[in-house]
Amino acid sequence: MSNISKAKFETAKGEGGFTLIEDVIALVILMIVVTGVFAAFTYSATLNTGNSRRSQALSVLQKEVELLRSAKFVGNWTDSYTPVDCNDPRRNLTGTAGTPRVLACPAIDGMTYRIQTEIDDDPFTPGQQVDATGDLKEIRVTVTQPARNGSWETGYTTTAIFRRVRAN
Repeated sequence: MSNISKAKFETAKGEGGFTLIEDVIALVILMIVVTGVFAAFTYSATLNTGNSRRSQALSVLQKEVELLRSAKFVGNWTDSYTPVDCNDPRRNLTGTAGTPRVLACPAIDGMTYRIQTEIDDDPFTPGQQVDATGDLKEIRVTVTQPARNGSWETGYTTTAIFRRVRAN
């Protein structure tokens, strides 16, 4: 036998190192901690994306409500132009009789939001009525976010309900 295989490596007192098992255990613990931090970061990024999209949906809803509030509803005349483009500021205030008007509008975030408008000319009677002589309208605007496969965000809609009274 050679002298190398018989040699004993002696260390000074207190100078022992980590064993291979201790190193492996430390690495496993470190991997678990890093995986947990990464999972929390991923969850946070997904949550922030959803919040951003809901905020954008609120912005689209607010714009549509303001356009509907600015439409003419005076005397014997009511705006009745149905826009085909979201950038057209004219809005139709005639009753929808249960068939909502739907418009797909791109927002500043690049997503296309679905805007659904329902107008009831007699909100005190069940169902939706069309009555051009009515002095009160109930308008329901619903904005739906675009679908994202496998995401919890798709189920959220943003809705505003308001009433308009005929002006003099």
